[in-house]
Amino acid sequence: MDPTQAFCPNLDCPARGQRGKGTIGIHSRKEGRFRCRQCGKTFAATTGTAWYRLRTAAEVVGIVVTLLAHGCPPQAIVAAYGLDERTVASWLARAGSHSQAVHEHLVEQPRDLGQVQADELRVKRQGGVVWMAMAMMVSTRLWLGGVVSERRDLPLIRALLARVRRCALARPLLFCTEGLCSYVRAIRETFREPLQTGKPGRPRWRAWKNILIAQVIKRSQKRRVVAVTHRIVQGTRRQVARLRRRSQGAGVINTAYIGVSVLFLKFHTVVKSGR
Repeated sequence: MDPTQAFCPNLDCPARGQRGKGTIGIHSRKEGRFRCRQCGKTFAATTGTAWYRLRTAAEVVGIVVTLLAHGCPPQAIVAAYGLDERTVASWLARAGSHSQAVHEHLVEQPRDLGQVQADELRVKRQGGVVWMAMAMMVSTRLWLGGVVSERRDLPLIRALLARVRRCALARPLLFCTEGLCSYVRAIRETFREPLQTGKPGRPRWRAWKNILIAQVIKRSQKRRVVAVTHRIVQGTRRQVARLRRRSQGAGVINTAYIGVSVLFLKFHTVVKSGR
């Protein structure tokens, strides 16, 4: 760890969050510990990571988590590395919590999203089936997050859009979804804010301006898509076309870009389901 790029993890330290100020010094090279010159607290280089206070080598833990993320059965890992199954599950939970914290810190920051595409995937796992709803910023292919649930219903969509809301500025925003009706209600309920008037009682809610909703409705026969219909639910065709061109250039309304999130799907689904 580079001391010049680290800051003190002590919540009460006055230098917390300050990088490159010369407040962090080396306490023990052998043990990998550092010391804050402001509060005097020492901390390990692995503080705040999935490797904190683990006795197993970080390379082994990284290999095990990588295998789990790519669908390797835990029983195979236990047999190959001679580990306890509870230890493997603990490492997986640690990695999942750390990944979620990093995602919330780096991705869930207000930005001009432009266009967001959302979709759900039905995932088979050991012991049943789960649904994962995902959202992506189209212009940069930034994966905004995913939510796992046993049911494909309104609470699942609300939880997903709550994550999108934490990533969004109150700017013109186009949502492209498939035909699930829960999206329209969830978007309208999530992207609004209370209108404070100073009067007693519950304030009225004011919807964000220029929130556009477009849907891609697929008609299937014998498990094959035979027709696709594009529908604008909220906004005008001209507004939708302008935001679509700005975020993705040429093309049509679709949710195809969400497919690249399958790499993240395996890992997060395994973490949430506790396999």
